[in-house]
Amino acid sequence: MPETDAIFANIKEKDGQSMTDDTTKRIRIDCKATVNIGADSRGGKTRGDNQAADHDMGCKEKDTPFGMIDEDTAQLALLFGSSAKTSDFIVDSLEHWWKQLPLAERDDVTLLQIKLDNGPESSGRRTQFLHRMVAFADTIGLPIQLLYDPPYHSKDNPVERCWGILEQHWNGTQLVDVTTLLEWAKSMTWKGIKPLVDISRKVYAKGVTLTKGAMKGVEARLERNPNLPKWDILIRPDCG
Repeated sequence: MPETDAIFANIKEKDGQSMTDDTTKRIRIDCKATVNIGADSRGGKTRGDNQAADHDMGCKEKDTPFGMIDEDTAQLALLFGSSAKTSDFIVDSLEHWWKQLPLAERDDVTLLQIKLDNGPESSGRRTQFLHRMVAFADTIGLPIQLLYDPPYHSKDNPVERCWGILEQHWNGTQLVDVTTLLEWAKSMTWKGIKPLVDISRKVYAKGVTLTKGAMKGVEARLERNPNLPKWDILIRPDCG
């Protein structure tokens, strides 16, 4: 797309500014395709019981992994959702991660910079996502900067490489239940560090959107880059 070079240049500039400011928390987020729970063949070398289902019997559960990497500490956090992948699931996952941070670490942060792709659940035009992010900024009392990668550049997101490592790590394993899935996820490593792993059983409704009237109030809280309005958004907390 025509803006690709400008988007990457903007990310590099903003990221450079943040790297020299140790009070900025820089994270990358991404969701992976759903993982079937059951006696399915996953290819690779067999681990344990080698009798997988000989045809698709329909799995009882599908879990969606949400990944978050702290770019400065390399700490990976994984939250598996057993419901739909929605804007609410993504923001709830972020809130869960934030609450797990040590209080002293949270107190040192003055800006939360989030790099993400422009997927349908978290795009710079997704009304429910932006609504929830405004509320998140108010809750933590910190400005949040959303920096989007251009389309078709997921290879630039390190969370994507984590998914590849996870797939190789449990390849050949029958993920027969959630406990098995979580234990395998906990035993992988990213840059020598084991991830923080949890699961959410919250049920999410699909297709939640805001009316145009409600979105006007949200849009008033968004400071969009005038040159890249969909790709660089700053949200300041309401201190009133």
